[in-house]
Amino acid sequence: MSLCVIAGGKTAVLAASLFTLSWTHSVEKVEWRETWRVLPAGLQLVEARVKGSGAGMEPPPDARLEAGWWVYAPRVAALPVLRLAASGATGAGWRLCADGDCRQIGAEPGAPVLLRPCP
Repeated sequence: MSLCVIAGGKTAVLAASLFTLSWTHSVEKVEWRETWRVLPAGLQLVEARVKGSGAGMEPPPDARLEAGWWVYAPRVAALPVLRLAASGATGAGWRLCADGDCRQIGAEPGAPVLLRPCP
């Protein structure tokens, strides 16, 4: 599977079936990480990690504390498209990592960044 990253009218194709998104929460200023799997039906959230709690980011009751991170496996359906707002107001965008390659996305104001399985 491949992941299509659509930003600024351009599409980048990443040959990856698993990727991680990380960002700093705009209010609490703590890091959040999510691991996603690319499936034909969409993007499946596999695991979430957060370095704290508060302001709408409380870990669920089944979360476990590992090396300072609250770790849990959300039980949600796959999304056909993941839309990441690119307001430019948070000071940073997202860090997308796949197969050891990382890039910043959505740091500048503009249209949302779209992530989806490539056709």
